[in-house]
Amino acid sequence: DPDSSAPDYRSILSISDATARAQALNEHLSTRSYVQGYSLSQADVDVFRQLSAPPTDPRLFHVARWFRHIEAVLGGPCDKGGPCGLQASKGRCVQPQWSPPAGTEPCKLRLYNSLTRNKDVFIPQDGKKVTWYCCGPTVYDASHMGHARSYISFDILRRVLKDYFQFDVFYCMNITDIDDKIIRRARQNHLFEQYREKRPQATQLLEDVRAALKPFSVKLKETADPNKKQMLERIQRAVELAAEPLEKAVQCRVAGEEVDRCAEVLLEEAKDLLSDWLDSTFGSGVTDNSIFSKLPKFWEGEFHRDMAALNVSVPAVSVSGSVRPPPPIPFLFSSYVSNGSVYFDTVKFASSEKHSYGKLVPEAVGDQKALQEGEGDLSVTADRLSEKRSPNDFALWKASKPGEPSWPCPWGKGRPGWHIECSAMASSLLGASMDIHGGGFDLRFPHHDNELAQSEAYFENDCWVRYFLHTGHLTIAGCKMSKSLKNFITIKDALKKHSARQLRLAFLMHSWKDTLDYSSNTMESALQYEKFMNEFFLNVKDVLRSPVDAAGQFEKWDEEEAELSRHFYEKKTAVHEALCDNIDTRTVLEEMRALVSQCNLYMAARKAARRTPNRALLEQVALYLTRMLKIFGAIEEESSLGFPVGGPGRSLNLEATVMPYLQVLSEFREGVRKIAREKKVPEVLQLSDSLRDDVLPELGVRFEDHEGLPTVVKLVDRDTLLKEREEKKRVEEEKRKKKEEAARRKQEQEAAKLTRMKVPPSEMFLSESDKYSKFDENGLPTHDTEGKELSKGQAKKLKKLYEAQEKLHKEYLQMVQNGSFP
Repeated sequence: DPDSSAPDYRSILSISDATARAQALNEHLSTRSYVQGYSLSQADVDVFRQLSAPPTDPRLFHVARWFRHIEAVLGGPCDKGGPCGLQASKGRCVQPQWSPPAGTEPCKLRLYNSLTRNKDVFIPQDGKKVTWYCCGPTVYDASHMGHARSYISFDILRRVLKDYFQFDVFYCMNITDIDDKIIRRARQNHLFEQYREKRPQATQLLEDVRAALKPFSVKLKETADPNKKQMLERIQRAVELAAEPLEKAVQCRVAGEEVDRCAEVLLEEAKDLLSDWLDSTFGSGVTDNSIFSKLPKFWEGEFHRDMAALNVSVPAVSVSGSVRPPPPIPFLFSSYVSNGSVYFDTVKFASSEKHSYGKLVPEAVGDQKALQEGEGDLSVTADRLSEKRSPNDFALWKASKPGEPSWPCPWGKGRPGWHIECSAMASSLLGASMDIHGGGFDLRFPHHDNELAQSEAYFENDCWVRYFLHTGHLTIAGCKMSKSLKNFITIKDALKKHSARQLRLAFLMHSWKDTLDYSSNTMESALQYEKFMNEFFLNVKDVLRSPVDAAGQFEKWDEEEAELSRHFYEKKTAVHEALCDNIDTRTVLEEMRALVSQCNLYMAARKAARRTPNRALLEQVALYLTRMLKIFGAIEEESSLGFPVGGPGRSLNLEATVMPYLQVLSEFREGVRKIAREKKVPEVLQLSDSLRDDVLPELGVRFEDHEGLPTVVKLVDRDTLLKEREEKKRVEEEKRKKKEEAARRKQEQEAAKLTRMKVPPSEMFLSESDKYSKFDENGLPTHDTEGKELSKGQAKKLKKLYEAQEKLHKEYLQMVQNGSFP
């Protein structure tokens, strides 16, 4: 208690001699405890005000210690000739004021917005909620790789916004099932099936095919595109070739079965040609709406199955136009009725101060080819084009003609236009303004520009869409995908060659807004990336399975771990910056590859030093990479670390179940191999190698033997292991052939050398009568074929050859004498 010490302080202060006073103070302080944060009394302060500095005498260390303590707590030392800085405390020390760090500006997500053609900072209209509408497919045929390009890319963007940036994404998509292409294809399929069911006689079939070939030939002549022309020529030739056997069978009156077989072949080859002809002849009589819904309903189901096979997330809402055909939106000023159809007046809309037409591609306004493609083949006939006030106007509601589906409306029976379907469905779900609208690059004009115009006219705003995202084109080996080029690849065909993950990795390795070339090189890059990442995950799993005690889980870090940790956080920062930069997955994958390379170097160095890598650090890296690949949709949710084994829903159970048994088998095999080497039993070693190379790969198991280290056990896809095995056999076979070839060449060289050795030097030139005409007594040439004496230089060269042969022949004779002649 400082108060109880006050009298002592007063007696100490009364001592006049400074040295004696300091000694007395030191003795007094030696009886007190030194406690940081001690509550000081006024007596403490008064006595220390007598000191201008700590005493230099080392024996007075208690005084020096308390001086520095009070100095640190209450202020600086007393200045000579000035007042002491020590002041009395009113209690305990006061906590100093804290200042936050300056920090750095956080990285903001920017998306390439087709409305501005710039990367704009992404700001949703309602907090973290994101409303997103995507144009779905027109379902009249099998989904192809062009569809995969758009929907995998949008699935990646959606997952990143939802799972990485933590936005609450409401994603909806339409299915276009009322469209000119669908109407024509549905009619053609219906009429052809009817025709087939009637089983026309062979003569009737031949007559109909000849009738169908006439307009087809006209179409062929009028076609300017060389690729399309070539395709039509192939069809024509195939039909003509299929018709010849049937014509001969009819003429020769062969058996009915043979005629039926030839007729079936012709029907199949002439399906497209007959379908066009039947449609042009009888199409106007098809009026049942159910006929037009059957085709898109089938292909819509196929589309959803293809998307599931590609691991594309299901939309929150998926709407079809024919579920309840949307009525034309009652625009206030920008629509007009003409001959039962309703058109959007683009001139009137563009003249309004509030609006502008062609926001996305203003340079394409007036492009009649693009406009007509947007309207559809059935809607660009001369009579329909004449109904419009301006060629740029587009149909909101089309009066149905004979052979088209129809629904009642105030202007007569009709069907919705393509553009209005999207606007009506999107607006009914997302209202007057949405955050994101997505679609393929080729939909910008006229489809999306028309959507914008009619919707902003209806809502009387200029912000129906805040961010327009358009995925890039897909080419096949550098060419546009087309049936005429025979490079049309369906999603099902693509999945026969590569897995959904491999296709997704190929897309991730390219920017979502740029053209992607689907080629063998592209897919090989994706395959190599998958293999590279998978090997890393398998190696980390092996490290994590290694037995370790409780204390071993907390390994001490050396400089190598500190360096790897720094690299890890640098790469995480780089990944974040790349995702903020228009979700640049290409850069992200490269940063992830660099991180794995660094980890591989670290593990290799630890293996070379016979040291165990740091489990916790490698697990952190592997879990981070797994999380990123999950966000991208390249890893199914069932896998906790790395790529799943055995397919969706099986990976965790399979690995957790079989790995303990495989580990026991591996350890047993190592023990057997050790004994076999010690006892020199090669047959057992061969059996062990056969287990590793032949038996286990069939079960999806890889054993990796490393000299002086435990065998590494990995669960790998069976097909991958079998391909690796075949590749290993191929390489070994090539090595064997090269070895055999080298041995053969060596044998031939030795045989040729032996043949040369047998020839005495006196005879080596005698056979070359085409070069020399005279020889000396030793067999050396003296004159050429023309009888001219050889020059000294020529004679010298021949002499050297003679001497070399003389030496070789002596070696041969010595071999014969020694009995070593082969």
